[in-house]
Amino acid sequence: MTSLDAHRVVDAVWKMESARIVAGLVRMVGDVGLAEELAQDAVLAALEQWPEAGVPDNPGAWLMAVAKRRAVDHLRREERRDRGQEQLAHDLATRPDDGERDVDDVVNALDGEVGDDVLRLMFVSCHPVLSTEARVALTLRLIGGLRTDEIARAFLVSESAVAQRIVRAKRALADAHVPFEVPSGPDRAARLSSVLEVIYLVFNEGYAATAGDELMRPSLCLEALRLGRVLAELTPNEAEVHGLVALMELQQSRSAARTGPSGEPVVLHEQNRGRWDPLLIRRGFAALLRARQAGGPLGPYVLQAAIAACHAGAATPEETDWPQIAALYEALVRVLPTPVAQLNRAVALAMAYGPRAGLTLVDTLTGEPALKGYHLLPAVRGDLLARLRRHDEARTEFERAASLTRNSAERAVLLRRAATCADEAGKAREAGETGKARETGKARETGKARETGKARKTEKAAETGKPREAGEAAEAGLADAHVTLGGAAGLFLARPDLSADTIRSYRQTLTRLCRHLGEKAPLRDVTSHRVAEVFAAAWGTAAGATWNRHRAALRSFATWAAERGWAHADLAASLDRRPEPRARTRPIDRSRLESLWKRPDIPLRERTLWLLLYESAAPAEWALSLNVEDLDLPGMRGEVKARGHWLRWQSGTAALLPLLIGDRRRGPLFLADRRPGPGRMPTAAHLCPHTGRGRLSYERAEFLFKRATANLDPEGGGCTLHRLRHSRLAHLGEDGWSAPMLMSLSGHGSVRTLHGFVRVPRPADTVA
Repeated sequence: MTSLDAHRVVDAVWKMESARIVAGLVRMVGDVGLAEELAQDAVLAALEQWPEAGVPDNPGAWLMAVAKRRAVDHLRREERRDRGQEQLAHDLATRPDDGERDVDDVVNALDGEVGDDVLRLMFVSCHPVLSTEARVALTLRLIGGLRTDEIARAFLVSESAVAQRIVRAKRALADAHVPFEVPSGPDRAARLSSVLEVIYLVFNEGYAATAGDELMRPSLCLEALRLGRVLAELTPNEAEVHGLVALMELQQSRSAARTGPSGEPVVLHEQNRGRWDPLLIRRGFAALLRARQAGGPLGPYVLQAAIAACHAGAATPEETDWPQIAALYEALVRVLPTPVAQLNRAVALAMAYGPRAGLTLVDTLTGEPALKGYHLLPAVRGDLLARLRRHDEARTEFERAASLTRNSAERAVLLRRAATCADEAGKAREAGETGKARETGKARETGKARETGKARKTEKAAETGKPREAGEAAEAGLADAHVTLGGAAGLFLARPDLSADTIRSYRQTLTRLCRHLGEKAPLRDVTSHRVAEVFAAAWGTAAGATWNRHRAALRSFATWAAERGWAHADLAASLDRRPEPRARTRPIDRSRLESLWKRPDIPLRERTLWLLLYESAAPAEWALSLNVEDLDLPGMRGEVKARGHWLRWQSGTAALLPLLIGDRRRGPLFLADRRPGPGRMPTAAHLCPHTGRGRLSYERAEFLFKRATANLDPEGGGCTLHRLRHSRLAHLGEDGWSAPMLMSLSGHGSVRTLHGFVRVPRPADTVA
């Protein structure tokens, strides 16, 4: 074996075995940086010995054995004081060295709750002493065996930035003496979000290799799947864990069909679906079902798994429900607003509504700094341009994508597509030059008849609201000219992401527009001036709330249509929002509130928050901003630092707060139900270090109070937190409190704002 061959073999073995080797060493020496150095020593030994002695039958075990012996030598020299490590060193010193088996027996005796060194190492890499970026970078390095440049590419950041993160992370772990163990209780929850992100990045590197001659690295995919399944068993009630497992199972089910006979990539709609693994598909659907049963808001992994399930559920590419996938991507972008998610959404829009709709969104991403070196951006743009028969532009994009990718298989496919576009462009030019001389009146009449037939078919499809036919019209280049107002309105109202109430409200607005402007009016001809005339005639004398509701419906429709290139985005430009005068808030009856406090079905968190708001008469935003360390429990008050104001409560809240806080010492007082997902990670100021959960949002708190007080509202919609606060002010005013007393309690900045609760003296009433 030559030295070059040895380097290739060692590199391949390191990619597959580095995680287990480093993890086993961390368990022995207790230091991540030192463990990686010892592992690299074993790699150097392999590079020295394998060219002469040959590759061992089990190269991974060989590297592990050498690395462990280097670790034992280090333990003997340093004479570590840790009890487990002292026992290991003593046992190895007094026993005969029978080889790797003795070392493994002693090391395995130190196992704890979970006998999986790789999982232990992952939780160590995701320790709270590290930043989120450092956790992911370090774990990719240690668990995935990725080089620094590969990690940088996965993050779309510079290589030097990743290298600095890894060095700082190792130093921080060593300084903090982080134990090599799987955390339990709140610590496990705090680190789970980063672990999920790391697992998926490792899976992605295996599913679509950043560099090299192979498109995939199956070992990384299988390792990520294994770790995901272990995590799912450890955290059975975490929806996002099951969502990630479902996503990986469904994506891995397509692995056999993703490459052709020569290893070339095969795009999704061209894959032989008979080669998809039905067992993995069933496992993916089962994991997705467990994610939905776990409850909670839909996170990014659950939404991506639902998208993969749409593909897996279609027997043929034509049966794929692309409008549903586009709607799911819209929901995904709301919880994970990244440029890559937007790029995927553009692909879905192109498949659902035609390439022009997708190209409109892709063009907005060309200036994104994070996508500057991302080869899939020009690849997607080239595909959309080719489908629009703009072959010269498509060729340029494919060539640019080929220059950016570092994967040989992908580069070959992109260059072939660029060559195909060049051929098509040449044929089009030749056909144009030849056909120009042959264009007779008969040919023009025939072409005109054909275009008229297509236009009628497209218009009919738009009017009946069939997304697939509207998409075909856009692909034929007719969407901009022939999509009608009525047809577009039908497609807009048929979106699966709209609730029944929203559809009912939007339909009122769009029906009135169609009635005045005509259902068959080309959408391109509808201008903001014509829309303003309709609004003036229909709702010119309506109340501000009614006018604003119809205006909001129009803006939503205009934005949706503009994304597909069908209309102007400024259809509502001539319509100004009207002021909506506030009605006096009616207080909630005292007896009804007393009954609410005593209801046994109200959780402790909600009961404490509502009592605190009522007793302090403070804004809900102030109460939700409180931190545990800012409370003065004996004094029954808490400091709102952003306002320089102290909230004061009474005995009801004082009795509940210790139960709510428990043994927490820092972080938000009122916590969300679940940990935040990777795409919604709050800042440290809004994250509990004990549980990993974020601060309870105003929107969630409002929803919970409305749901609990639906029976107190004559209209059935529930009461708002704003009304709860004003009820307290009204009750205190009835009890004889003066305006200055209410100002001191509630934090009102002006006595005039309290005129609805107490009599505020006018200047003439004031004694000089």
